[in-house]
Amino acid sequence: METLSPERVGLSATVGLRIAHELQANRYCYVPGAALQQASGISDSLVRAFAGYWDRLAQDRHMQDGGAYRFRRYGQFELHHPEGPLHVLPHAPYEQPLYINHLNGGVPRHFEPLEPGFVGLPLFEGLLRSLGQVFDITQSRGGPWNIRVHPYRIYAEHDAPGKPTPEGLHRDGVDFIVTLFIRRQNVFGGRSEVTDTTGELMFAHTLDTPLDLLVADDAATLHQVTPIERVIANQIAYRDVLVIAYTRI
Repeated sequence: METLSPERVGLSATVGLRIAHELQANRYCYVPGAALQQASGISDSLVRAFAGYWDRLAQDRHMQDGGAYRFRRYGQFELHHPEGPLHVLPHAPYEQPLYINHLNGGVPRHFEPLEPGFVGLPLFEGLLRSLGQVFDITQSRGGPWNIRVHPYRIYAEHDAPGKPTPEGLHRDGVDFIVTLFIRRQNVFGGRSEVTDTTGELMFAHTLDTPLDLLVADDAATLHQVTPIERVIANQIAYRDVLVIAYTRI
């Protein structure tokens, strides 16, 4: 397994402890992007460099609803300790059972790998490590963690909305699910919702500021995002997020 560089820029201790405590109390946590960026000392230039990689995602050709609106890449990692090596796992298909993903599950889905430049960004590695530490605190135990990384771009077409979660209200079959908002252009809608396991609404908010962060205990919650539509009909419209799934191994 390849090991990444120790250089990194991640969540501050203050932000990390806030997330851990709110996960323990509420099973989810939302941190506004401006507060996260300021507290963690993440520069605007780092955010812009990070966001640039969403312009080179590849179309998801496994959509069983026939939609061509989703673009993505995919990669897997292992982290045994926040200060230990972050291992890049060999690229492999992404699989989910049908009982978890009734739309696209049950088959191996082949996606383009994460770009090496993206994986090598200090913000990327720092984020994965610091989130691992957050979840260690939340569960009062150490790793190891399997980490699955999914950058998504959802397009809204002139004649059809884009669907960030085409499977509807769901869980992902992991321990913790993370959504980091990157940017949106010429769209309305896209409200993120978190419910308890009975479907009772716990959180609803439209992520709209870079680095807005939503974290949820996947075993104790369900989540979905409402469709997005174009504001100006003849201009390109999309929503970019990074979804990260942590599973204890």
